[in-house]
Amino acid sequence: MTPPEMADERFASEAAGSSHWPTELRLNRAERLLSVRFDDGSHFDLPAEFLRVESPSAEVQGHTPAQKQLVQGKRLVGITRIDPVGNYAVRLTFDDGHDSGIYSWTLLHRLGRDHETLWQAYLAALAARGLGRG
Repeated sequence: MTPPEMADERFASEAAGSSHWPTELRLNRAERLLSVRFDDGSHFDLPAEFLRVESPSAEVQGHTPAQKQLVQGKRLVGITRIDPVGNYAVRLTFDDGHDSGIYSWTLLHRLGRDHETLWQAYLAALAARGLGRG
């Protein structure tokens, strides 16, 4: 059974459009990984580089899919800070100064679930433009 305070948080999360609730969020700075466990039993280790190049910020995503920017040279980027945003997301601060992306629980779950497909598409886009991860 869910404690009443957790039920309130879960309701706020679902009301904000998130159907996935994290049970653990852990940053491994040395390995540059954000580990996220969800209440559905899923667990994802998300590399900082991947989170940076897939940032939900307007700077990266633009305002339409056609405006999405290809971010390069982030192989060694790290996460320096994680700040909660309400009950539905976190703001990640990267050591390159980027801090404008708000990662909802639903987005983190999707990034984990689709990591391999998104990562391969990113690598292919870099190769198509003759760019590297840096």
